[in-house]
Amino acid sequence: MENVENIILEHLRHMRHKIDQMADDMREVKHRLATVEATQGTILQHTGHLASSIAQQQVSFDRMSERIEHIEKRLQLTNA
Repeated sequence: MENVENIILEHLRHMRHKIDQMADDMREVKHRLATVEATQGTILQHTGHLASSIAQQQVSFDRMSERIEHIEKRLQLTNA
């Protein structure tokens, strides 16, 4: 009977050890996930800034095109 109790205790210790390892692994996974989420937020921020910058460049390009057309007309460089 004592041998059976020792075997059961040994199994319970082994199970406790495995559960502790799983808890440690889960903490690490949560930490890594938080890091990934923070990085994703930063990437989204940078993407937003890039889109804004592209829009500003397009506005500047459009204004320059209008100015060039105006200059061409004044100098009579266009076929129209």
